[in-house]
Amino acid sequence: MSDELDKLKAAMKSATPEVDDAAQKRAIDAGMEAFEKNFQGSADAARPTREQTQWWALISRGIIDMLKPLTSRQVMMATASFATIALAVVLTGQYNTPDYGTGEVFAVNEAKIDALTRERASSDGEVVVLEFAEADMADAPVASMVAPQMEAATGLAAPSPIVTSRLIGVADELYEAPALYQQNTEKFPGADMNPLQVVSEYPVSTFSIDVDTASYAFVRSSILGGKLPAADAIRTEEMINYFAYNYPVPARADIPFTTSVTILDTPWNPDTKLLHIGIKGYELAIEDRPPVNLVFLIDTSGSMQDSDKLPLLINSFRLMLANLQPEDKVAIVTYAGSAGTVLEPTAASDSTTILASLENLYAGGSTAGQAGLQQAYALAEEMADGNEATSRVILATDGDFNVGISDPEALKAYVEDKRESGVYLSVLGFGRGNYNDALMQTLAQNGNGTAAYIDTLAEAQKVLVDQIGGALFTIAQDVKIQVEFNPAEIAEYRLIGYETRALNREDFNNDAVDAGEIGAGHTVTAIYEITPVGSPAVMVDDLRYGTDEVGSLNTGEYAFLKLRYKNPGENFSNLITTPIMPDADAGLDGEAQFAAAVAGFGQILRGDNLMHDWEVNDARALALASKGEDRFGYRSELITLMRLAESLK
Repeated sequence: MSDELDKLKAAMKSATPEVDDAAQKRAIDAGMEAFEKNFQGSADAARPTREQTQWWALISRGIIDMLKPLTSRQVMMATASFATIALAVVLTGQYNTPDYGTGEVFAVNEAKIDALTRERASSDGEVVVLEFAEADMADAPVASMVAPQMEAATGLAAPSPIVTSRLIGVADELYEAPALYQQNTEKFPGADMNPLQVVSEYPVSTFSIDVDTASYAFVRSSILGGKLPAADAIRTEEMINYFAYNYPVPARADIPFTTSVTILDTPWNPDTKLLHIGIKGYELAIEDRPPVNLVFLIDTSGSMQDSDKLPLLINSFRLMLANLQPEDKVAIVTYAGSAGTVLEPTAASDSTTILASLENLYAGGSTAGQAGLQQAYALAEEMADGNEATSRVILATDGDFNVGISDPEALKAYVEDKRESGVYLSVLGFGRGNYNDALMQTLAQNGNGTAAYIDTLAEAQKVLVDQIGGALFTIAQDVKIQVEFNPAEIAEYRLIGYETRALNREDFNNDAVDAGEIGAGHTVTAIYEITPVGSPAVMVDDLRYGTDEVGSLNTGEYAFLKLRYKNPGENFSNLITTPIMPDADAGLDGEAQFAAAVAGFGQILRGDNLMHDWEVNDARALALASKGEDRFGYRSELITLMRLAESLK
């Protein structure tokens, strides 16, 4: 056999022609030209190279090195065996390509991210939107988009959806994609700043008091998040009223509040004065207060899943429950994801049952389809039937809600009607991104309740524990303030804040017109900037054809203060009057100056063009100098916020 093979080998060698060097060179050149034209010149795909740097290239190189010593027969036998095994696997269906899907992918704008909550991917490969605790996004909205598809190179197959989905980011535990932060969906009751008024033309100013504090907490949330708040989000009176002031306390319950008046120099204008009006409500001792029926109306829609929404809400109510009395009762109504009456009226002493109901709440589903508000009111009225307990509905939401009545005017009319039954509505706001402050203000104002914004557990402690008496126990209803300025002494004035609380002059004496309520222990502050006659700060010239006549009664008073209020449950109002003299001084020891610092800070943030050269650092210096007693650290916090706001300009 060996001789036969040797003969065959010799015959094949003799039949092989000698290599022509010139012909070999021409063949190589032609081959290279064809390769350059058809493959190497393709601009659509990555340029093929001989060197491979991937991890699998090292394995393939090792396999090639292993095969080099093998003979042709051994190689053919090995490859045939491999092909047979592969065919068997395919035919028996043992290999199934996983269906990764082509889930929707969202484009993400650049953001300064303070805290990121890790998310998961859905089973079909959809990229799930992640949530941020705080983010500073660009103002322009970002549209969702899919990553561009790669084009197939000439002669090559197009990449599969599996490959492209991996390239653009399959929702994977190893990959944390930033999320879309829904900004510019927050709504506020926009109102222009109060204008400068000429006393000879408009001598009377009338408004309803306001004890809400939501705006200050929202401003704080924005500044701590690294961004100045929108002007519409700032209600200066709520920033001022966020702080308690050392006003005189009423000595008896039949006198619901005291009034303090101070005239002081304007920090931002040496040629004007500030008229500072302070009101302090009677403080009700715990042992003297009646039992309370509380219905928590909790938004459990999908938008409430963030850590600063439903989880914070639950912990906030835990704080409140610890401070209720055994005779108080609590019920829980939810709407959206987990709807209906979650907890029937339960004694506050049964904290285990109440806490279990709270902890079982979850966020999910849309906000539509539930008559939550009607259900909560019905339950509160049922709890109040036949007893003298105070009944309150407390709505907790991010504001992006539908509580069964979708029309804002219908909502307003509904809560107005229900307040006549003695059940009042207060609103607690949570979270950012879709916060609807405008609707929440409407509900609280017309429901005879209060509105607060809770961004931290410390704020929950302040609102639901330290100051809960003011929210639950009304000591004066429909409180209105009217100031008549003396044109012989005051040329111009403007009210700082209270733009959304303005009343007509005739509304003051009309007991049918609703106004704000004062709760037990509440403090209310109102500040006017006034320009004395003859001051160089007067901005409006006298009319050429006007009259020089002034009122026949000129006592040297700057103004005359009138307050109207109703005792709880009564239909007719009481009147309090106070003349305001140029030297009025309530002896508040810096309290009026601190309030002026807060007012100035709020007006600067709103873009007030009458602040002259007074800036945030000036407001901070005044607040620091007049900080006074700061039992809970709220004033120190304001000074820190002012410092941060300076860096954000």
